Amino acid sequence: MSQLTIKDESQREILGIFQRTGALLSGHFVLRSGLHSGHYFQCAQVCQRMDAVERLAELLVQKIRAHGIQFQTVLAPAMGGLVIGQEVARQAKARFIFAEKENNVLVLRRGFTMAPGEAVLVVEDVVTRGGRVVECLDIIRKAGGKAAGIAMLVDRSAGTTKFEVPALSLLELSFPTFPADGLPPELAALPVQKPGS
Repeated sequence: MSQLTIKDESQREILGIFQRTGALLSGHFVLRSGLHSGHYFQCAQVCQRMDAVERLAELLVQKIRAHGIQFQTVLAPAMGGLVIGQEVARQAKARFIFAEKENNVLVLRRGFTMAPGEAVLVVEDVVTRGGRVVECLDIIRKAGGKAAGIAMLVDRSAGTTKFEVPALSLLELSFPTFPADGLPPELAALPVQKPGS
């Protein structure tokens, strides 16, 4: 099975939080992107522990401030980004809104709007290819806001997924993903799980 590699030694605390809370899983998983992997982050597990959420958000807010990203509002995609997005907004004393699926597309509902030029930070839990983040950036643009940046707990692409605005993560991991027709034998031999985000 492929090894989980840590890109930066300073990320060990964050990885430890995920391991301690049972959020880092090993096996054979189908990701939301449709790719297969021997590892999976089930962020819902870490989000049960508010002490862990508070610490992860504290570290994320520190990183956001260190990079000089200014924002008034946090936008998180449901479901994965909700808990961490709200906690980042709370600690940063910012407004919190979320996007949710309607006809399989992320949209703003529940009366959420943005003022012209409002600086909005997108907060997500795990990014592999960044599809939901791109949808959030489109929402901000269409609503008249201004995307200030992206903050995520885990960047599964290890920094290879690029966006039009600055993107920060607490943990950058590099472990292989495979198309369904290109699985290595040791992964193909395991039962497939699709745990959801």
